[in-house]
Amino acid sequence: MTPSSMTTQCCIAGGGPAGMMLGLLLARAGVSVVVLEKHTDFLRDFRGDTIHPSTLELMYELGVLADFLKLPHQQVRELRGQIGEATIPIADFTALASHSRFLALMPQWDFLDFLARQAAAYPTFELRMESEVTGLIEQGERIAGVEVSVRGVSVQVHASLVVGADGRGSLVRERAGLRVQDMGAPMDVLWFRLPRRASDPTDTLGRFDPGKILVQINRGEHWQCAYVIAKGSLEQVRERGLEAFRAAIARAMPYAADRVGELRSWDDLKLLTVRVDRVAKWSRAGLLCIGDAAHAMSPVGGVGINLAIQDAVAAANLLWRSLRDNRLTAADLDRVQARREFPTRITQAMQVLIQNRIITPVLGVDRPLSTPLPLRLLARWRWLRRIPARLIGLGVRPEHIRSPVASAR
Repeated sequence: MTPSSMTTQCCIAGGGPAGMMLGLLLARAGVSVVVLEKHTDFLRDFRGDTIHPSTLELMYELGVLADFLKLPHQQVRELRGQIGEATIPIADFTALASHSRFLALMPQWDFLDFLARQAAAYPTFELRMESEVTGLIEQGERIAGVEVSVRGVSVQVHASLVVGADGRGSLVRERAGLRVQDMGAPMDVLWFRLPRRASDPTDTLGRFDPGKILVQINRGEHWQCAYVIAKGSLEQVRERGLEAFRAAIARAMPYAADRVGELRSWDDLKLLTVRVDRVAKWSRAGLLCIGDAAHAMSPVGGVGINLAIQDAVAAANLLWRSLRDNRLTAADLDRVQARREFPTRITQAMQVLIQNRIITPVLGVDRPLSTPLPLRLLARWRWLRRIPARLIGLGVRPEHIRSPVASAR
């Protein structure tokens, strides 16, 4: 290593859930790995904070579940929706074949800090903060590393494998020239938070009213709220004024009507531009994309970070030996996509169906809503709620850790 360059077996661009999990598992298997994160820390609001049973099962397999659950979190054992005044149970996680039969609501920075501490126990792991990937190093047709800006200083990181885990706006994906298929999304989301009081309801639920959808997540001391708007309609929302927005929230959350004044300006709301897309081919020679860099997910079901983590586990399972022995091939990378593309396609298809059949009609209607037949059936038959619980909680193809354990520091 020199001030201007370094070499590693695997360089991961992005210290989000997928990047950190992959870094941990590869280092645990004895692979030399560097994770590059452009921010100074993991403290960012309104990122995916829902840890599903599939991810909690991985914590169990790593032997750290008990320590993980000591971190501050809330547990959700049932998901509900409210249509008008009717509350409909949708998913019951208590019957899942898992050691953790609930969703854990935990700030993503706590989750990432936990993964970083676990990974730091292995001598081949390195996490570099304030290190922004700015370009790719190419040798013929092969990606051989990345250009990085470290506090304004240019550094080259040479690697047998570059992994793009840098999210839906992936620079790695763009610079690699990977073709993206856009499946469309009819909505965007405004995230905000309001104080919560002990007398408030306790349920985490989605409320459907004519022309609007509001998701209320119980985070203990506050409500984390997602207000769904039609795609590209933010300016119209702002033109109606902040007072009109506060009034809409007060109608949807009457118990919090005395607190909507906490939304003092539009700066207190954060826009999530929803995208549903995936790349046709996840890899090039020397490069692999996973998570949102390979397939941006809708927030429907809150499955995005958990699906990304499943990608990371599959990648570690399939690549650790080839990376450690310095004999990685394009066929190895193709196997990762072959393993993970099916669950990605099925999950995105379900999300697009819900967007088109439920979200778009609700946002476009101005009359009282009726409860769709599938939701009426879920309300009547408890055993049916195990189906959405299985799809949301564990996913289409849950992964399990197969990579070995090398010596810790």
